[in-house]
Order: sequence, then structure tokens, then C-alpha cells
Amino acid sequence: MKFLFPLFLLSSLVYGELPTAALVLDLDAAKGLTVVDGDKVSAWKSQVNGVAALEFIHRDEGRKIAGSGRPSLRLSVPALNGKPSLVFHRQELVCMDEDFFDVLTTGHGHTWIAVMAVHRQQDGLKDVNSFFGNLRNGGKFEGVWGCVNDDNTLWWGARNGRTFGRFDQNNPQLLGPTLTIDRFAIVAGRMAAGQGSVKLELFVDSAKPIVTGVFPVNPDANPSRIAIGQERDAIEHPGHESFDGEIARFLIWNRPLTDQELPQAMSSLQKKYLAP
Repeated sequence: MKFLFPLFLLSSLVYGELPTAALVLDLDAAKGLTVVDGDKVSAWKSQVNGVAALEFIHRDEGRKIAGSGRPSLRLSVPALNGKPSLVFHRQELVCMDEDFFDVLTTGHGHTWIAVMAVHRQQDGLKDVNSFFGNLRNGGKFEGVWGCVNDDNTLWWGARNGRTFGRFDQNNPQLLGPTLTIDRFAIVAGRMAAGQGSVKLELFVDSAKPIVTGVFPVNPDANPSRIAIGQERDAIEHPGHESFDGEIARFLIWNRPLTDQELPQAMSSLQKKYLAP
């Protein structure tokens, strides 16, 4: 039995507290879901009006069991004021647009914010448990990614395609705090716009950065498809670098939010999802 969650126009009340300029992705676990086989999510559609209808779909390619890459819908989560979340266990949804998100790391800068919780991480590539990313599937794996280590230490970074090193001057890693299992948090990253070396910042439950870093922009880099629940469209070993946890909301702006906008956006999400 298949049904499509209704795609409501987002109200001015909701977006009145979230900046709309250059908002290019809004994945909301309460909207835009295609749910099959009970609670399995086969597609998740972005809710941004006026932007290409970006849809994230499950991938069977590379998996031994068809449909095993679909996350599950969890309805009425008490810790989210009764709102839903998607539960990922070594699973992913992939946007098949090859180029739309390339500009995030090639000069435009960007901001991402997630309402998320981690679970205990399962075996895979050591300390790479990604909740999103658009790394190229091959070559020097350029793009952006957000991850946790095996002990749920949060980190994020970007790769510019100039060197292959896991972490080096071209592939910085911003290490944050260790997230508490099953506790939802507002997590965000911001990359400044421009060429040359730009500033990276990581935030958790506050608009004061936990850690900062520097990223050397390569305008000729060629990232790839963006995935939610994994760092790329890793069809040769799907799930191997995916995270275990839940996502209730995931947003990307194709620019760095200002120092006035970022706390406003984080506060809005805090009130909506986590305020008692």
C-alpha cells in the first residue's frame, strides 16, 4: 500500500522566522514523504517553493536486499513535541541531480542546519558515519560532508579535490562535541563565500561556533549527488559510511547566513521542535 504525504505550502508563520533568501533545500519529516510497506520511506521531497522540485529517493543499486536502504518513518516523537522523524540505520536517500549542489563548496558558501539525534553507530568505515554529503563517487572525493565518529563525536568538513588525503589542508575536519545518544540537537555548519581560503564554522544548539576552520576553495572542483544518511551515492558499498540516527528537519542555504539570521533560524527550530 503506497501513499503520498501531502505537500502543503509552507506558511508565512513558519518561514517568518527562517530566512528564505537562497534557501535551496528543506526536508521536513512531516511533509513530502512517500511511505510504502508500512513505515518505509522511499522518497523525500524538498519543501522550498520556487526551487527545482528536488526529491531524495532510495537506491537499490549495490544492495543485496531490495528496499533495505530505505529509512523508517517514526511518528509523533515525544522528544520533538510530537513531530515525526526519519530513522536511518545504514540507509540513505539520494537526490539524483548531479550538479545542483556543486556550488556549495566552489565559492557561493552555504549554511546547513539539521534537527537530528544519533544512535549507537554500527560497524563500517572507521569514524565515518555520515548524515549527509555530496562527495564525488571516485577521484579525490570532493564535496561537503557531515558525520560522526564511531563514538558519536560530531564533525563536518569539505574536500576541494586537490589532494586525496582523508584530512589535510585541502580536506579539513572540524571536530565538535560527542553527541548524546537519542538526544535531539540543532546542529549547523556554515562556510563563508568567496575564493581562496574561507572560514568554516560548526554549531550545536547555539549560534556561537563550537569550532572553526579554514577551507581552500577550488572553483573547478566537481562534487556530485547529495545524499541524506550517507556521504555520497556510494553504490559500490551502500551503508558502509552511513550514520545511525534520526533526522526531523534538514535545511541548506546556498549562502552563509548572516550573524543575525543564523541565531534566528536556530532559535526558530529550537522552539518548534525542542522547547518544552
